[in-house]
Amino acid sequence: MHFKKLGAWTTLVFFALLLPAALFADTNCDDGSGPLNSAPPRGISPEEIIQKFAAKEAIFKEARNNYTYTQDITVQTVDGSSVDGEFRRVEDITYDDKGNRLEYVTFAPQPSLTRISLTKEDEDDFRNRLPFVLTTQDLPQYSVLYAGQQHVDEIETYVFDLAPKQMEKGKRYFQGRIWVDNHDFQIVKTCGRNVPDVRGKREKGNLTPKFVTYREQIDGQYWFPTYTRADDILHFSNGDIHVREIIKYTRYKRFGSKTKITYEGVAPPEGKAPQPPPKKP
Repeated sequence: MHFKKLGAWTTLVFFALLLPAALFADTNCDDGSGPLNSAPPRGISPEEIIQKFAAKEAIFKEARNNYTYTQDITVQTVDGSSVDGEFRRVEDITYDDKGNRLEYVTFAPQPSLTRISLTKEDEDDFRNRLPFVLTTQDLPQYSVLYAGQQHVDEIETYVFDLAPKQMEKGKRYFQGRIWVDNHDFQIVKTCGRNVPDVRGKREKGNLTPKFVTYREQIDGQYWFPTYTRADDILHFSNGDIHVREIIKYTRYKRFGSKTKITYEGVAPPEGKAPQPPPKKP
């Protein structure tokens, strides 16, 4: 997000939902969670957990490209206890017969943001990085540190902290914490920031808020993102701005693709999620 002079506006592809006003900014990563138990996992090593969930993430990434869904995004600026600007957009996400993503805008009122403008990095974040994916192919880019075990809502999870090992120019990364279901070995929650921020003089700083994304199981198989929230203060060189975002991903529906999703070449029985093949004795 750029600090914005009055009268300037950068268009974005987003959608939204009305947010209540609050007196402070707080993206709380531990909301709904129990205390963190730093004890090592039993019967499995942290490295084995990492390899298992990364393999499942590759399945998740492919599977989500076979589902249509609706995105509903709100971006707001807050002054004290009042919302003083808002961007809203609702889109239906689908794909053509070649697998290309298509976006159909269904609701887009005139935006009223005056203090910030949304950038192409914001657009990329909403589209690709807020529903963060960490596949086996992505692992070499990150330091992944086991943090412990934690009860999240009704799920027992393994917790890991992530940070990029190095940042290549022109690329962006996730830095924060992930929670992995201890049964399905799938990521069910992420909380952190997309980095790096771009800090410049006056309005040229491009900053992004800390966010938390929750996933839910869809069709009894895949843990897809359903809700993202951010409530943060962005420290621009011209002053601080309180920003809120909410993104909802709803109406997931498998579309008519003949693609079969496999795990290491093994296709699951109809209606069941792909599982790793049994280890040879």
